[in-house]
Amino acid sequence: MADDKGYEISPWQLRWRGLDLQALHATESTFALSNGHIGIRGTFEEGEPRGLPGTYLNGFYEQRPLPYAEAGYGYPEDGQTVVNVTDGSIIRLLVQDEPLDMRYGSATHHERVLDFRSGTLRRTTEWTSPTGRRVRIHSERLVSFTSRAVAAIHYEVEPLDGDIELVLQSDLLANEPIPARTDDPRVAAALDNPLVSDFAAAHDFRAVLAHHTRSSGLRMAAGMDHEIDLPANARCGIETEEDLARLTVAADVPSGQRLRVTKYLAYGWSARRSTPALRGQVEGALAGALETGWDELLRRQREYLDDFWETADVEIDGDAELQQAVRFALFHVLQAGARGESRAIPAKGLTGPGYDGHAFWDTETFVLPLLTYTVPDSARDALRWRHSTLDKAKRRALQLGQGGAVFPWRSITGDECSGYWPAGTAAFHVGADVAVATSRYLAATHDAEFEDECGLELLVETARLWATLGHHNSRGEFRIDGVTGPDEYTAIADNNVFTNLMAQKNLRDAATACERRPAKARELGVDDEEAARWRDSAEHMRIPYDAALGVHQQSEGFTHHDEWDFEGTPPEHYPLLLHYPYFDLYRKQVVKQADLVLAMYLRGDAFTPEQKIANFAYYEALTVRDSSLSACVQAVMAAEVGHLQLAYDYLAEAALTDLHDLHANVENGLHIASLAGTWTACVAGFGGMRDHDGDVTFAPRIPPQLTRLSFRMTVRGSAIHVDVRPLVATYRLISGEPLQLAHHGSTFTLDASPVTKPIPTAPDSPAVRQPYGRAPVRRG
Repeated sequence: MADDKGYEISPWQLRWRGLDLQALHATESTFALSNGHIGIRGTFEEGEPRGLPGTYLNGFYEQRPLPYAEAGYGYPEDGQTVVNVTDGSIIRLLVQDEPLDMRYGSATHHERVLDFRSGTLRRTTEWTSPTGRRVRIHSERLVSFTSRAVAAIHYEVEPLDGDIELVLQSDLLANEPIPARTDDPRVAAALDNPLVSDFAAAHDFRAVLAHHTRSSGLRMAAGMDHEIDLPANARCGIETEEDLARLTVAADVPSGQRLRVTKYLAYGWSARRSTPALRGQVEGALAGALETGWDELLRRQREYLDDFWETADVEIDGDAELQQAVRFALFHVLQAGARGESRAIPAKGLTGPGYDGHAFWDTETFVLPLLTYTVPDSARDALRWRHSTLDKAKRRALQLGQGGAVFPWRSITGDECSGYWPAGTAAFHVGADVAVATSRYLAATHDAEFEDECGLELLVETARLWATLGHHNSRGEFRIDGVTGPDEYTAIADNNVFTNLMAQKNLRDAATACERRPAKARELGVDDEEAARWRDSAEHMRIPYDAALGVHQQSEGFTHHDEWDFEGTPPEHYPLLLHYPYFDLYRKQVVKQADLVLAMYLRGDAFTPEQKIANFAYYEALTVRDSSLSACVQAVMAAEVGHLQLAYDYLAEAALTDLHDLHANVENGLHIASLAGTWTACVAGFGGMRDHDGDVTFAPRIPPQLTRLSFRMTVRGSAIHVDVRPLVATYRLISGEPLQLAHHGSTFTLDASPVTKPIPTAPDSPAVRQPYGRAPVRRG
């Protein structure tokens, strides 16, 4: 299936046929390549035309002040913004002195292919210049999963109508002009020529540029080198300026031959290392890349991805577009987290500058479940990054008058960067999100080394926050007041159910972990009395419930708030935060994103089946999904309570958020959490997978439109395959030790023999409705 322009549906590729310059803002994000350390947006090699160019290094940022109209105690002083670093993807081409520019002449054939198996972006263009000269361009690029500092581009030009004179210019360009993307003059100033030159040198086919940022003082270096298949009469030259290095190749290419160039790129940055050290690092990476060669880089990339798909693939029969979208999602989440190692996983990955390049609680709650069960080393690295920021989180807690650790709402380095404290500082649930992700990883991997080095301390310091933030009332209940939960349309509320239930688990898990590792607990200053207080607070946690309505309150008194006038809200007034004052949103029953519903997924052990059915129906009618984090969670719970069609609709919304640009902002980068949530909607939704306290269970059901859903995951080192059909599910152990699992409440041992179980009918749940005009698109 393909239109003249647009994405073609294919199970293992994202292919765009035809030339649509208006779509560049979107395709530059969807065609972005990354390995978690380097990110390169899918811009044309020629550099122009372009929507928003971007090359990013994970953790490389510029600092800027956060002035306030009225200062307040505890307000963050500085913001952090990801920097578009030196662009090495540019390869300009002149055909008989005419620059190849897709805005001029004509492209008689043009397609780009993001290949989920090879891990490359391929491009084929047949271009006719304004004076009628024809050439065919083939290019393929990768950002290496196996050589963390390396990216490469293979570029070929073929004459189509006789001998032709070609000039190729391969650039390293720093401080490239980019379109203004913010009305905030502070951000604009920080991003205006953010890189200051430290070094520039070139020889033979190699060049290196080194820079530093003005305010944050970070140093970086970028290098390029080339392998060129030259005609005998070709000429080459290389030159550098402070912000530009350029290799120029001029050649007369006979008919039937091609000009071939392989461009190797290397990047490095540091807050501590010197410019000469970074130069040496980059030149070493370039030497290694040339020694490896293009073909071997391709082979290693394919081998890495073969291993990933062997452990992480999700197969869907019955909806080809959804199959493509699910693999697109898995591929981009892998790109975001594969080689981040000591850095965070930003909300946009390294696909664009959205959210200033910040990481949020999205990582632990949406991305790490996928990585924990498919690429556990990447999940561990992300948690190690949180642990590396623990000192900052403890200082922030002291500043706010609390114990333990307060992790930031949004950050690049671990320092709080949100200037809006009700949605930032008051969102204390971030600490519990980190703790629960830690517990999930430990239960799924039994990684004793990580628990000893990082995990126990993360659990202890987050538990200590709740011990000071909450208090026991006169009835003995443990209350956590004045906080903001996941729903940003309800802020500074008492006893947010999500926060309280996640804190409850945090407290229990910390106490249990201390019992498991008493010597390490003593090193951290935990005694029996402190652990007992944690258990007591967890036991008496306040969980608001409206007995008259028969539903839990999202937070204390929420069900008594005035109702939002959904029928009187014009469709163009969504998202609401752009058209209504926050104070009005805060005092009405309107939900931006799944909050209590998210609690029912992550802490499903705290609710009865009847409560889940009633709660889902009540909050479904209030949730407007002004956040991309919502649909995947609603898909999971819709599937659990029996609304399979609705779950299918929400799965499609989560999966297609970026491919269909549902939030009209894909130009700023992909929604990595929504993409990860696509896996969650498949595996936890239709697969019914839950992992409470280390017990992995399944309760699969699929909608009638699908004939099969299968997925792979790893639990405690054992790889399993789950195949779900309309009437039965089959479980297979691919490798590793036997596992104790459960299917719709019935436990079984999975060993060498496959286990097939019947699927019971879905529970009979009452019909639900969404806010006026906010129902998901029905999936046919």
